[in-house]
Amino acid sequence: MVKAIRVYEHGGPEVMKWEDVDIGEPKSGEIKVKNKAIGVNYLDVYMRRGLIPSLCPPLTFTPGMEAAGVVISLGPDVTTCKVGDYVAYAGFPVCAYTEEMILPADRVVPVPPSIDPIVAAAVLFKGLTAQVLVRSCFQIGPEHTILVHAAAGGVGSLVCQWANVLGATVIGTVSNEVKAVQAKEDGCHHVIIYKQEDIVDRVMEITSGKGVDIAYDSIGKDTFEKSAACLRFRGYMVSFGFASGSPEPVKFSVFSDKCLHFTIPSMMLYTKAREDLLAASEELFDNVAKGVLRVRANHKYPLSQVAQAHLDLEDRKTTGSVVLIPDN
Repeated sequence: MVKAIRVYEHGGPEVMKWEDVDIGEPKSGEIKVKNKAIGVNYLDVYMRRGLIPSLCPPLTFTPGMEAAGVVISLGPDVTTCKVGDYVAYAGFPVCAYTEEMILPADRVVPVPPSIDPIVAAAVLFKGLTAQVLVRSCFQIGPEHTILVHAAAGGVGSLVCQWANVLGATVIGTVSNEVKAVQAKEDGCHHVIIYKQEDIVDRVMEITSGKGVDIAYDSIGKDTFEKSAACLRFRGYMVSFGFASGSPEPVKFSVFSDKCLHFTIPSMMLYTKAREDLLAASEELFDNVAKGVLRVRANHKYPLSQVAQAHLDLEDRKTTGSVVLIPDN
């Protein structure tokens, strides 16, 4: 038996229960991993609340989509790793909030010895998402000016750093002065504190009325129309999260008037093929090891206190990444 978080009904953080579970042994093509650190993502909140039926696992389930640990046993026909290997995963299956877990061997990636488990768990899901945003669904370059909402968040901070290294001009939005300082450290050339300034007016001032090439929006309802208004002619609206809820129905003219492009990129679809997953994770870890990307694992909680972690995340009290550490 191992300790794990179980969800029997959708709702607030209190629905997550700390229990003993029997996870069994790995079957063909599977491995068992002893977790060293577990990443927390906003998708975990959506699933706990039952907000995205197409993604939510059926009740009852163990939440979590990101972790790093050590392989402790192999099922038959596993050739991609061995017992003792240091690995990480991000995406499906949903099962990470536990001391040990069973995973498909083809969904884990090797973690270089130079990368700490907490860093690996803090960066893989968010880092692969950032890789998709700046390298795959749109290839950022020196000619681009971009807008990044939640620039001090887990994904936002990585997008800002990566885009800056690629030569883009980066405009970030944050809620307060403390987060503004971090956003500047993470590569933002201009920071907008949205509680003090109008986002659209400030973006147009910065860009001399032209607008930005790409708007990266993980907020949703509160920012969607503002993001579209900040875009230049033929700009790209990239929506990858709905922290404030789904946007209201959008008028067709919002996009047609400026010939805007719109996409909702999924990291899990972009890395569905194992060769794409390995290539993206290798690029990510290489950038972390070289110091190109700074991983801010600013908040660490015991796994048993995951409810507090979710509360702080939803209340926007966190910056960077949130990581759970197994109690044992």
